[in-house]
Amino acid sequence: MAHYDLEEQEQLDTLKTWWKMYGNLVTGVIVAGSLAVIGWQGWNWYQSGQSAKASAIYGVLEQAASAGDAQKVKAAAGELAEKFGSTSYASLGAMLAAKQSFDAGDLKTATTQLAWVAENGKDEIKDLARLRLAAIQLDSQAYDEALKQLDAAHAPVFDARFHELKGDVLTAQGKKPDARLAYKAALEKMTGKQGAARELLQQKLDALGEVA
Repeated sequence: MAHYDLEEQEQLDTLKTWWKMYGNLVTGVIVAGSLAVIGWQGWNWYQSGQSAKASAIYGVLEQAASAGDAQKVKAAAGELAEKFGSTSYASLGAMLAAKQSFDAGDLKTATTQLAWVAENGKDEIKDLARLRLAAIQLDSQAYDEALKQLDAAHAPVFDARFHELKGDVLTAQGKKPDARLAYKAALEKMTGKQGAARELLQQKLDALGEVA
């Protein structure tokens, strides 16, 4: 029994020594871990709250768009971009507002709204914004700006559309050899199911004629 007490005391002394050396570190790690968990839960709650608020504003924007209330659409899109820019609703709102502006002939506002999505959007919606923005810039003869959008990195699924629109811009600039290369690249990226689109693209390429 005395031997057991002595052994137990030695273990206790060892534990005390270890705790004296590393206790503060262990406590810090535990506290940091607890704060991380609390912080993560708080962030998820905050994000959920932000998304819910953004969703409500987006609903207002959709109703305003259906009613043709351009001012309300613009205001709601602006609020989404300013207060909830990290949510997908901000990009969707800006895209819808841009369509409304374009249909109303307000190309300047549409360009600004699409440029915001091209800069701040995520994934496919960012690529769609670049395509629509480049199309407007092509119509406005802002060729260099359009090419800048079309040269940006994008998802492979949009390769054909980016190449084709680039060919349109180059054709408008009179750069036929470069336009042919862009159209050919677009054809190579198209899938077999895109019959009508492939036919139209081939017509664009044929219209350029053969390069000497």
